Amino acid sequence: MIIRKAPQFRYSDVTPRDVYVNRRRFLAAALAAPAALAFAETKLSNVQKSSLSTDEKVSPPNIVTQFNNFYEFGTGKEDPAHNAGNFKTVPWAIHVEGEVAKPKTFDLDAIMKLAPLEQRIYRHRCVEGWSIVVPWVGYSLNVMLKQVEPTSKARFVAFESYWDTKQMPLATPFRTGLQYPYVEGLRLDEAMHPLTMLSVGIYDEVMPNQNGAPVRLTVPWKYGFKSIKSIVKIKLVEKQPPTTWNLMNAHEYGFYSNVNPEVDHPRWSQASERRLGEIGRRKTLMFNGYGDQVASLYTGLDLKKNY
Repeated sequence: MIIRKAPQFRYSDVTPRDVYVNRRRFLAAALAAPAALAFAETKLSNVQKSSLSTDEKVSPPNIVTQFNNFYEFGTGKEDPAHNAGNFKTVPWAIHVEGEVAKPKTFDLDAIMKLAPLEQRIYRHRCVEGWSIVVPWVGYSLNVMLKQVEPTSKARFVAFESYWDTKQMPLATPFRTGLQYPYVEGLRLDEAMHPLTMLSVGIYDEVMPNQNGAPVRLTVPWKYGFKSIKSIVKIKLVEKQPPTTWNLMNAHEYGFYSNVNPEVDHPRWSQASERRLGEIGRRKTLMFNGYGDQVASLYTGLDLKKNY
């Protein structure tokens, strides 16, 4: 048996977190394998601390990884953690195309090496009224977008999630009311903003399946559903792209979906929020508290009309 030293492992060799934490599943896989299995920890190395982080208290991992939305694995908040364990994220690739001079496909190893990994502690606000603080690991999305050289026609960026009913049997319009694959979009200037993050991990570990493995978007000044998970395609386009929740109910879910305490959801107020793990509620901040960094993106735009 050949045993490779840790530095020789590629990212795609790393055993997914859901495998190593489930001893029975790991042992069963080992017994079934025709050859010995390589094993490595899921801890991400050489992660730098980012100056873009908030200094707020980080939400406990058991909340962030066990309570979230990922409809491809169920509509209940605890469903993704229960149902995403066998989701296969290796091999993986993101295709970047459209109004670009150099369309490219980035495999997982290329994604991990595109820029130094940073830990950014971001506030997040769910449209349903709860919030969390998460230490994401990744880098600014603009690093990838600059690689493909957007043309003068590129005004928006469209994103598409992975979808396979064999791995995601719950991801059907009949079960969730949504159309698949899940799609999202940003204006190009929003996508190029340094705060917009391509995330590959949390808590300095590889991204758990239920949180959007292996790579997802993180946009901290917008409601959570804008941060699309398990990305497989990015397309730069001239016209505003369709987005899943807007297609489902445009009256309730606008294209921009900036956190705004002055614009209520038609069925509830957005003026306050409940930080998971805390008692009581707190005031919702405009742009989720990132106004100093992003408010200039919307100069002259009616944020009540463009919700």
